[in-house]
Amino acid sequence: MAKPNYSFEKRQRELAKKKKKEEKLKDKAVRKTHGDGDGSANDAQGAEAQGASDAPSAEGQTAR
Repeated sequence: MAKPNYSFEKRQRELAKKKKKEEKLKDKAVRKTHGDGDGSANDAQGAEAQGASDAPSAEGQTAR
């Protein structure tokens, strides 16, 4: 059986954290410029949907 590649898994977690942080900052900037809570809420939900679609593919790679 193959050894788990912990450094690869750690890097994937770090990249996911970085992406999430950048999306939060982007959403925060959008809210600040628009001043509307309604429009930014839809953008945040769209970003979460994209993040959810990316997460299973990363988990599938670590399971091998």
